[in-house]
Amino acid sequence: MNILTLLQSVPLLLALAKGALPSVAALGMGFGQWVTSLPPCRDFAFEATSYLVCEVDPKRYAIELFWKDPAGKPFQSLHNLHASQQAAGRTMLFAINAGMYHPNLDPVGLYVEHGREVTSAKVGSGSGNFSMQPNGIFYVGGGKAAVRSTRDFLRARPPVDYATQSGPMLVIDGRLHPKFLADSTSRKTRDGVGVRKDGVAVFAISNGTVTFHAFARLFRDALGCDNALFLDGSISSLLAPAIGRNDDYWDLGPMIGVFRKG
Repeated sequence: MNILTLLQSVPLLLALAKGALPSVAALGMGFGQWVTSLPPCRDFAFEATSYLVCEVDPKRYAIELFWKDPAGKPFQSLHNLHASQQAAGRTMLFAINAGMYHPNLDPVGLYVEHGREVTSAKVGSGSGNFSMQPNGIFYVGGGKAAVRSTRDFLRARPPVDYATQSGPMLVIDGRLHPKFLADSTSRKTRDGVGVRKDGVAVFAISNGTVTFHAFARLFRDALGCDNALFLDGSISSLLAPAIGRNDDYWDLGPMIGVFRKG
């Protein structure tokens, strides 16, 4: 264990000692295995709202997208995804739902997995959050992560290993989405992703309900992301068993899983 990992684990060790987290024994792993399974996540408060924030440096962590298992059936839940990775001998640090999907769990808009485009980008008008223009794409390629508006992405499309389209954009080049209202009364549990100037991908999920305007300000003003994308609301889910986060919504579409490299 390096010193950074040790320092990051101190708050979790204290929480474990106080009984705030499941015991290492209850998770069925040794101490060393538990430490290596700790996600790069922390509790974060902004404007009286509580969030869980996970900061993922693509140089140190692998960010992957998942939809269907090897048999061609949608995973449907973060728990099913976690179990499948365990069976494959992989330690998934955390998983989060990765965008909107149709009733049959097919992704809405662009979805790329292992460099293969599974569904194509969706452009133009429509109803719902996805079509609140501009929407955008979160993608990983060449060891880097980025968020761009859909039109910008398609105008100069980069090679990608993984990509998911969702909407609306929360922050576009340092500015909040123009349709967000500071006095909005629409509050929901929300999750999203942004990318900082240093290339670190920042995932956030609210522990309570929050407006779009407040959620976008979180990414821009508190997390330092000039571009950020809304992933989903109401059914927003995050699974990180090593810190006791076990959201269990079912019938989910695409998901993001994060793993430690090396």
